Amino acid sequence: MKAEFALLAWFMRRCIRQPGRTVTTGRGRRFPPPKDLPARKLCPSKDMEGQCPQEANGSHPEQSEERLPTSDLAMDAGSCAGPVQTGETVIAEGKAKIIFPSANEVFYNPVQEFNRDLTCAVITEFIRLQLSAKGIQIAVPGEEKVEKVVVDLSEGEEAGSEPAPDEEGAARAVAAVGEVCKEGVRILEALAASGLRSIRFAKEVPGLRAVVANDFSSKAVELMARNVEFNGVGHLVTSSLADARMLMYQQKAEKHPFDIIDLDPYGSPATFLDAAVQAVSEGGLLCVTCTDMAVMAGNSGETCYSKYGAMSIKGKFCHEMALRIILHSLDLRANCYQRYIVPLLAVSADFYIRVFVRVFTGQATVKASASKQALVYNCVGCGTHHFQRLGKMTSHGSNFKYSAASGPPVGPSCEHCHQRHQLGGPMWAEPLHDPAFVQRVLSALGSNPGRFGTQDRIQGVLSMVTEELSDVPLYYTLDCLSSTIHCNTPSLLQFRSALLHAGYRVSLSHACKNAIKTDAPPSVLWDIMRCWERLHPVKRERLSDTSPAFHILSVEPTLQASFTVREDANPKSRKQGLKRFQENPEAYWGPKARAKAGGGISTSLQDKRKLHQNKRKERAEDGGHLKNIPCKRLKEGSGAGAEKCCPSPEPAPEPVKTDSPPQ
Repeated sequence: MKAEFALLAWFMRRCIRQPGRTVTTGRGRRFPPPKDLPARKLCPSKDMEGQCPQEANGSHPEQSEERLPTSDLAMDAGSCAGPVQTGETVIAEGKAKIIFPSANEVFYNPVQEFNRDLTCAVITEFIRLQLSAKGIQIAVPGEEKVEKVVVDLSEGEEAGSEPAPDEEGAARAVAAVGEVCKEGVRILEALAASGLRSIRFAKEVPGLRAVVANDFSSKAVELMARNVEFNGVGHLVTSSLADARMLMYQQKAEKHPFDIIDLDPYGSPATFLDAAVQAVSEGGLLCVTCTDMAVMAGNSGETCYSKYGAMSIKGKFCHEMALRIILHSLDLRANCYQRYIVPLLAVSADFYIRVFVRVFTGQATVKASASKQALVYNCVGCGTHHFQRLGKMTSHGSNFKYSAASGPPVGPSCEHCHQRHQLGGPMWAEPLHDPAFVQRVLSALGSNPGRFGTQDRIQGVLSMVTEELSDVPLYYTLDCLSSTIHCNTPSLLQFRSALLHAGYRVSLSHACKNAIKTDAPPSVLWDIMRCWERLHPVKRERLSDTSPAFHILSVEPTLQASFTVREDANPKSRKQGLKRFQENPEAYWGPKARAKAGGGISTSLQDKRKLHQNKRKERAEDGGHLKNIPCKRLKEGSGAGAEKCCPSPEPAPEPVKTDSPPQ
């Protein structure tokens, strides 16, 4: 296997140096092994156009030849660098500038700038924690002379600040951005495409030892290597052409794991999770993105089970359930190797979800994993949900006993509306975030304003994350509760005040703007809605005897709800007007088309959208879009009623007369 990878890497280097050369691999064609492969060192004095003034004269002091190792999977970053060519544009994001082809040959989505900004912020704080244990400080541009502000969403602007470092701390080693840190972290971007994320790591995140930008597409690796030299980060970023799974398995076998692994595939990351949980170091960070939200949000539960080992169901809480499904899948894969996960941050944004988890090894802790997973019983009539843990952990002094959980928590039908239940999961039932770590990220953003283009939104989302009830899985929505009993919707402050008056906790959710997360049981929620319906009555004579609204409203409330607005009903992130949900950033925003050889896919998608726009409302007068299918009656030889068929078929040809007698 090593020899095949080495041979493939050598021929790809030859292909990139000679753009007209075609590489053919497979069992049917054998290539001779390479002998001496000269390579030219990068010229540090090349300008933006790729032309070195000393090369023009034919003399270059640093031009020499060296032999490249044929067993190295990483491609030479400078072998394919060159000027910006015709049909290419330069895209700037953060501190990185990448050359990008106009054709859709390499994937790039500008809407996911929020994803990349958030990743840089999280990785920076993770590296700060890792290197501080080694006595190394990191220096982020903009933070040197700014005192860190601890953001706790208080009424004032500043709730507190970290003390300035003392003289002893100031004497410690400092890791700066763009410099190689020998004690730093090693990052793998397994599916790098254009290499934008890896280049941003090198130019914006300090404390890096190496960044490996990998992709399985030769076009992507060629563009990636050009972008690495274009940004001058070849000393940190190495481009690699390999199957991401094989690369991670190989690093694990060689006992050379990565400290941070970033998985941001096109669609589902399910095929890479098994290799990722093995190839990450002890206590390392996994950053995983899922864009197959149709599968994870309940449109195709059987597909979700085949990919993630959990059944997704349709519900208003589908986005948070998607976060819990991917965390369950990561923990399940890690448990196979006596490892477990600790979530740092899990975010649902736009059309994707993004999770950041640490991976540890511990057989004793793995035994408790079953008690961290749960099934959900969701009523199809009123949307009430209940949870059933898979395992139970009980303590006996300093020892723990693990056993199967008892259940189910519901009867054959819903106690409120008498409808059936849907069973979903298993899913992660523990907290989604580490509040202390999220607070560190918020503090760093507050001390360095303007570091990211989407920083306002990052601060707004993370502020909502700190307000969420961490021990309450899933949520309800106000519009769903109101539509169930066919009444108008109470305001957010009124409903939150009613729960607070009743003595229960309540919070919002970053995954849905009108979500209600509360530790109140479903019976209390419906009592509050019954009290609201008394103030705003519905026409009960129009309700069917079998409808959920009829069964819910036929029960008298045992709780007298008060809708007087309380001061603490308005969450602090909402009161401060933080940006939590963004407007549409551009036309046709959302998931982009998969990159293919030759490009031109995105244009065809826009043409397809225009073709199908209002296709059910507007019909051509000439019937050009209708299929000309002959009438079935005419096919069978019966002309009765054929004049009513539209469109009329072409007349059938007359039979040919012959002199032969009929048979």
